[in-house]
Amino acid sequence: MAKLGKRTRAAREAFAGKEDLSVADAIELVKANASAKFDETVEIALNLGVDPRHADQMVRGSVNLPNGTGKTVRVAVFARGDKADEAKAAGADIVGAEDLMETVQSGKIDFDRCIATPDMMPIVGRLGKVLGPRNLMPNPKVGTVTMDVKEAVEAAKGGQVQFKVEKAGVVHAGIGKASFDAKKLEENLLAFVDAVQKAKPSGAKGTYMKKVAISSTMGPGVSVDVSSATGN
Repeated sequence: MAKLGKRTRAAREAFAGKEDLSVADAIELVKANASAKFDETVEIALNLGVDPRHADQMVRGSVNLPNGTGKTVRVAVFARGDKADEAKAAGADIVGAEDLMETVQSGKIDFDRCIATPDMMPIVGRLGKVLGPRNLMPNPKVGTVTMDVKEAVEAAKGGQVQFKVEKAGVVHAGIGKASFDAKKLEENLLAFVDAVQKAKPSGAKGTYMKKVAISSTMGPGVSVDVSSATGN
């Protein structure tokens, strides 16, 4: 069995026996043990009582975190004419139409978020096999297929987080950096959980929010008392 490093061993000891903490206590614990040489991301995972194989149990949406994510997001926009100009003015990193499609088809994907105007979807639709697996396909349900390009670009740049439930019923996302003030991380966490709560699908039966846990990029995870995270 591989020998654990000092940092990993110390973190595990710090987390041992601790579970179902309040939001504030969980954040303090994660922050105190985020000791990597880079600014670790604080990540949240929600275990939901849904089976996303059924259409009426799909959980999907987006939320503007009040304190941003601390991450620089590169945004690509499929648009023409005035809307292309609007995207550039709003701070989009890459703007194009057929030329951008060809770039993506060649395998060069130098962006973290993809936005498109509705008239561009016949072009973007050809990229489903490339963008879909990377969760980059524009979708009107999360506001990335829109005529309001300016708002979509500014939201993406300003800390908007998209979420989509995975096969096992888990939703996860980054909610900030370990260097963030604890209060700001707490506000981001509560905003994210609230958005997932509001996205509860009609087909969800029984307990919807089953478990909440947070961790840093390189650190162990700790469970959060669900009532502390949901306010129930």
